[in-house]
Amino acid sequence: MRTILTALLVLGLLPGAATAETLATVGKKTITRADVEKEAKSELAEIETARYKAMRQSLDGLVAEALVEQEATARGVTVEELTKIEIFDKAPKPSDAEIQKVYDENKEQLQGQTLDQVKEQIVEFLTRRGASERSQVFIADLKKRYPTKIDLRPPTVDVAIGNAPVEGKADAPITIIVFSDYECPFCKKAEPTIAEVRKIYGDKIRYAFRNYPLPFHANATPAAEAALCANAQGKFWPYHDKVMAAADLTEANLQQIATSVGLDRKKFDECVKAGTFKEQVAKDMADGQAAGVSGTPAFFINGQMLDGAQPVERFKEIIDEELANLGKS
Repeated sequence: MRTILTALLVLGLLPGAATAETLATVGKKTITRADVEKEAKSELAEIETARYKAMRQSLDGLVAEALVEQEATARGVTVEELTKIEIFDKAPKPSDAEIQKVYDENKEQLQGQTLDQVKEQIVEFLTRRGASERSQVFIADLKKRYPTKIDLRPPTVDVAIGNAPVEGKADAPITIIVFSDYECPFCKKAEPTIAEVRKIYGDKIRYAFRNYPLPFHANATPAAEAALCANAQGKFWPYHDKVMAAADLTEANLQQIATSVGLDRKKFDECVKAGTFKEQVAKDMADGQAAGVSGTPAFFINGQMLDGAQPVERFKEIIDEELANLGKS
C-alpha cells in the first residue's frame, strides 16, 4: 500500500501532491509550486485563456469542415460547389454606399489616394467580410440540422459573490460577476453593453457588482465606498448608475448624487465618514486579484473570465453556449 501511495504522490495523482512540490529552497525557506502559482495567478490565467482560445478556434474550424462535408455528401455535390452555392453566391454584393463609407472612414490612412484608385481593394475587403458573415449563418444552420455538441470547456475560476449588490433571481442559470472601477473609462463604456445583455436574457441572468478601484484612480475608492453606503439604504443601483455616468467624482458630487436618489443624507454621510465599507472594498480587491483580475472591467460569466469592454456579441456567444450546455437555452 505504501508503495502505491508513494508512486501516486510522485505522479501528482493525490490531492495536494502537485501543489506541494518544492520548486526552490532558500536557506530554511521552501518555495512550493502552490506559492509560485498563487504569485503568478493572473499571468497563468491569461495563458490558460489564450490556450483555450487557440484550441477553440481550431476546433470550430474542424467542426465547420465536418458540417460542410456532411451537407455536401447529402446533396451529392463537392465541398467546393456547396461553398460557392451557399456562401459566395448568397453573400451580399458591396453597394456603392458601403464602398463610399469604407473609403470615407479610412481617408487619412489612404494618404490622398482617390476612390477609383482603391475601389478594387475596398470591394475585395467588403466581399470577404460578407462571405465571412454568410459563412457564420450557414454553419449555424447546419448545426441545427446535424446535432453538434462541443465538449471543450473554457477555463473557469471559482469567484464568490460575497456581500456584493446583486440583481436577478438566485436560481438564474447564468451568474455574471463584474469587478469594476467607477473612474475607469472602459468600465463606463461597458455599462450600456451589460444593460443590453440583461435586457436580452432577462431572468436568466443574475448580476453582481464587485469593486476593483485601480490605485491610479484617486476617486475610485471613495466612490466605491459611497455606493456601498447607498446599498445599505437599498438604493445601490440608482446611485451606481449616476456615479458611473458622472465625470465628477469629488466628495461634493458624490454627496449631491446621494441627495438626488433620495438617500437619507445624515445616514449616508455618517456611513462614508466612518469608512463603514472600507474593508468590503478591500475584500473585493483581494478576491479579484486571487481570481486573476489585473484590470477593469473584468467579468466572470459562470466563472469564465471575459476581460475589458467587450461587445454584446461576445457576451452572447459565451452565455448562449453556457445555456445550451445547461439545457436551458
